Amino acid sequence: MATKTKTLHDAFYETLKDVYYAEKQSVRALKKSAKAAEHEQLRSAFETHAEESAEQVERLQQVFEIIGKPARAKTCEAMQGITSEMEEDLEDFAGSPAADAVLAACAQAVEHYEIARYGTLKTWARQLGYEDAAKLLEQTLEEEKKTDALLSEIAEQINVEGSEGGEMAEEPEEKPRAKAKAKG
Repeated sequence: MATKTKTLHDAFYETLKDVYYAEKQSVRALKKSAKAAEHEQLRSAFETHAEESAEQVERLQQVFEIIGKPARAKTCEAMQGITSEMEEDLEDFAGSPAADAVLAACAQAVEHYEIARYGTLKTWARQLGYEDAAKLLEQTLEEEKKTDALLSEIAEQINVEGSEGGEMAEEPEEKPRAKAKAKG
């Protein structure tokens, strides 16, 4: 039995399903992060982006309509890994001076993943002639970039505040340096 050759249309649809799942996970992760954040500006950024992400989910549903496919999510292993790591970090750093810095870093990992995916989807939508879909994806891409920039700005403050908590829990072992022999 011959298998169907996969096309860019197939790749677009599969990636769209992946991002749909990821965006829904992002909404949940942002709400959880907002509850855990101590820094007011960080908490506010999480709350604002959670609302924005809910709108992005709706935008993705519009993209599915444009391409004439059902809006279905496909488990996104990357997002599961990022959110799993975030859960672990939340537990490990809860109550520490570095907790908010770690939260911001985890949120940026999500943003960077989404920026990569939305950039790809936008490009593919244009190549496939889905100009309306490309515009929706571009709007979301710009929101993700804006959120990433805001998180970077907030992280600079938080990282300074979090570093004032004292010494590291464990000093990393120094690796001996190989000495280069001077020839001459």
